[in-house]
Amino acid sequence: MLSVQGLGLHHSGNYLFQNVNFTIKKDDKIGLVGKNGAGKSTLLKMLSGEITFYEGNVVPEGNITIGFLKQDLDFVKGRTVWNETMQAFEQINAWKEELEEINHQLTVRTDYESDSYTDLINRMTDLNDLLMHHDAYNLEGDIEKVLFGLGFKADDFQKITDEFSGGWRMRIELAKLLLQKNDLMLLDEPTNHLDMESIIWLENFLKDYPGGILLVSHDKQFMTAVCNRTFDVNNRKVDDYKANYSKYLVMREDRREKLIQAKKNQDAEIKQMEDNINKFRASATKASFAQSLIKKLDKIERIEVDNEDVSKFNIRFVQSQVPGKVIFEAENLGKAYGQKQIFDDVDFIVQRGDRIALLGQNGQGKTTLAKILSGDIKEYSGNWNLGHNVNIGYFAQNQEEVLTPNKTVQEEAEDAATEETRPRVRDLLGSFLFQGEAVNKKTKVLSGGERNRLALCKLLLRPFNTLIMDEPTNHLDIQSKEIIKLALQKFEGTLIVISHDREFLQGLCDKIYEFRDGKMKEFLGDINEYLVFRQKESIREISAEKAKLHSDEPKVEVKKVEEKPVVSQSIIVSKEQKSIQNKLKKVEEKISELETAIETFEATFTKENPSEETLEKYNKTKEELDLALQEWEHLGTQLD
Repeated sequence: MLSVQGLGLHHSGNYLFQNVNFTIKKDDKIGLVGKNGAGKSTLLKMLSGEITFYEGNVVPEGNITIGFLKQDLDFVKGRTVWNETMQAFEQINAWKEELEEINHQLTVRTDYESDSYTDLINRMTDLNDLLMHHDAYNLEGDIEKVLFGLGFKADDFQKITDEFSGGWRMRIELAKLLLQKNDLMLLDEPTNHLDMESIIWLENFLKDYPGGILLVSHDKQFMTAVCNRTFDVNNRKVDDYKANYSKYLVMREDRREKLIQAKKNQDAEIKQMEDNINKFRASATKASFAQSLIKKLDKIERIEVDNEDVSKFNIRFVQSQVPGKVIFEAENLGKAYGQKQIFDDVDFIVQRGDRIALLGQNGQGKTTLAKILSGDIKEYSGNWNLGHNVNIGYFAQNQEEVLTPNKTVQEEAEDAATEETRPRVRDLLGSFLFQGEAVNKKTKVLSGGERNRLALCKLLLRPFNTLIMDEPTNHLDIQSKEIIKLALQKFEGTLIVISHDREFLQGLCDKIYEFRDGKMKEFLGDINEYLVFRQKESIREISAEKAKLHSDEPKVEVKKVEEKPVVSQSIIVSKEQKSIQNKLKKVEEKISELETAIETFEATFTKENPSEETLEKYNKTKEELDLALQEWEHLGTQLD
């Protein structure tokens, strides 16, 4: 479908890519992985045609269509969510407009015998065939499905896009791309701005997508579920693994061990050559031999091995004095901005050592609560109390608001340090990839990922007994996320974290506060248990939204024919319901068994690298769970 031949790109005087070759086929779903700055987003721009100044060739086969999820939005002001989403069907909309004009012409014209009138009729037939072929008269159902899946409510469809935040508008842009059904879809961090439910919906949508996909994501669970192939961007090249992300990790480790051994052999060979050069360079009779060795040495392509082991980063959040048993206590807590009530009547008690995840759709109040508890928001309704000796470390979602623009990275870190931790500043900055001249960069020029890493580094330089973290993994690569997760797992204090990253939350939090419809509910259980509960609830909620959307449609009255007594009909219905209920019970038991099996697999994966046979069993179990959940949804719909 798309072939890349000898691709190369200069960046800042060096090669970002050099002699890259690969082919993308129709059914390929490829995950693009690599450290921040490796060139993942740049590669997508090259394939989409946004960047054209490169060596080599990008060759599409035939007239394939390529869709690219851009981060910059260009909406026409005044359009509703529905009308903006309809812009996905540019060609279909043009055909419909042309057909409408032809129908008008056929109505007002009277030259029935003319050639031009016949041409109009022929064109009308062609347009109808085209619209039927592209299923143009069933687009509304597709739009509803995608918008509901991405978290929109029925009431949102006729709202103006200007009313929505940038994150929600990005969801509209994603919806448009998904509806276009391009042959190849290029997705750069598609889960950004999505809540957990929407991420899971998108995951399932992409698994069944009929075209090719090339995506960049730092969500390991999302990548494993969607992709059947992995491109590892490193050291100016692209390594191709014919495997999903979980299998890729095992294969990469095997390749890395072989690479380390090859590097040792090469280093020994280079040292021997350098010794011989130094030995023979001064000799008149051996000088030419030394020169030939120098040329040979220059031609050697040095083997480079990235350091992927995060366990060596002995990073810890320092705990301050031990606080009282109760950290936070709230009663009837609420917050409104003008007429908009974010949440209300919220009660909770956070105790010492609790590890809580705040979950829910964007805009439901998670960040607002974090800011209230951290002291950033002073005005609210109700009451809340801070416990004895509680010392809070707060990681804000928007780091540009808490960093001083004209300070350097090192100055910002040193200002956050205590006398005891100041000697550790350079070492900690190095652990967060601020090395050499990077420590002298002004914070105002840092990327999103760099700002987050610096903010996390600052938290490590002061002692706290309570951490409130709002999306700490945003813009971080997979390795940086693993470093932070390890540090948080070692932290002995109280943790409250907002995150949509399922893998990050696994093994980190054991209690969940869910924000929904202006309320907050406590869920006792881990992220995996919550997701099963939430998936079932979401199915019911989407059904309710669909019913609400079509509730105003005219209903056709059907005359009742009483061929059988009403009693007989109710008996038949109750038997049918009972049969469905029995099937539902069996499916739910099966779902429970499969979930337990998956948890057992994943617990094993954290302790040792799984074999290929184990990974196959694991993936097969997940497929069985997907099918069981689909059957559960179908039976639930029948029962309704």
